[in-house]
Amino acid sequence: MIYLDNAATTYPKPACVIKAVNYAMNKFGANPGRAGHKMSIDAAEEIYLCRKTAAEFFNAPGPECVAFTLNCTHAINYVLKGLLKPGDHVVTSCLEHNAVMRPLQKMSQRGITFTSVKVFPGDNDATVNAFRDALTEKTKLIICTHASNVLGICLPIERIAALGHIYGIPIAIDCAQSAGIIPVDMEDGKFDYLCIAGHKGLYGPMGTGMLITKDGSELDTIIEGGTGTASDSLDQPVTMPDRMESGTPNMSGIAGLRAGIGFVQRKGIQNIFNHEMSLINYLYKKLSGMKGIKLYTSEPKFPYFVPVLSFNVGDVSSEVIASKLNDRGISVRSGLHCAPSAHDYIGTLEQGAVRVCPSAFSNMNEINTLVLSLLRII
Repeated sequence: MIYLDNAATTYPKPACVIKAVNYAMNKFGANPGRAGHKMSIDAAEEIYLCRKTAAEFFNAPGPECVAFTLNCTHAINYVLKGLLKPGDHVVTSCLEHNAVMRPLQKMSQRGITFTSVKVFPGDNDATVNAFRDALTEKTKLIICTHASNVLGICLPIERIAALGHIYGIPIAIDCAQSAGIIPVDMEDGKFDYLCIAGHKGLYGPMGTGMLITKDGSELDTIIEGGTGTASDSLDQPVTMPDRMESGTPNMSGIAGLRAGIGFVQRKGIQNIFNHEMSLINYLYKKLSGMKGIKLYTSEPKFPYFVPVLSFNVGDVSSEVIASKLNDRGISVRSGLHCAPSAHDYIGTLEQGAVRVCPSAFSNMNEINTLVLSLLRII
């Protein structure tokens, strides 16, 4: 099988990740931080080491800023539902995943409004100006994707964050398609909330994610329960990470996530990006010369894109093309990719699109096989 659906989740996972998960299942069987015996202490130390590794990787102020979640969507919901109140206004982009749009739509039923800003690929000045024009005196949060999961378009998040802070507005970044692919520096970028998928560019297991923030006390909780700390109080802790972590954590998943981050560090984030982008650039050039292929962006280049590419074959349903590729042993994603806003932006709500996203394990032979398969289908 040729797997090119890495924007959904990376596969295969590195051997070190599988080894770390298996080791945790065998050696860290106790509930971390809930007892004084050795196995519980060892499990708690492994979780702390993952916090420390993640904080260093994203240049957060400290390990205590890292709260583990089930996925990026979980982290986004923590921010939106913990921060916003009736009457508040939110500014977001026209490229957002349903992880952002569905909570905002639901929250609009209780008086929270939002504006989706048009993004101008390759023109960061115009994009930042669009965000500026959308701000109002009621705007309490800017939340946007770092990179579109449909088109790979990168938003100028550092400039958008700077704009927000001029007006005293915090910013949350959806890093689902950027973490592990391009650098994300919390301190340098002055980001208030980073929402991260552990199972994509960080190569961790599914069921892992992170919310990174230096001040979780600003967020109301949407889940309360046992944290292993301050158990004599019925109030949820106010400090990170306990405030955002109730109940037994995903011990083996977190151990695997630490190993995944280590894998990215050893490979080098720039090396991974260069490798994946070279494959996407090659594919773009091949597809642009093929009759009947529709492409929706200019050639992907840094710093305006991450290595994600969507296309269609004439007016044929994207599901049909993906099915034909699957018959040839090639796994790609079709449809709306849980991001109808982005498809509305490019006019593919009816047809969807075929999406290709390589990983550190993808190679040129696989891309050539995809190209030859598409030629045969056409």
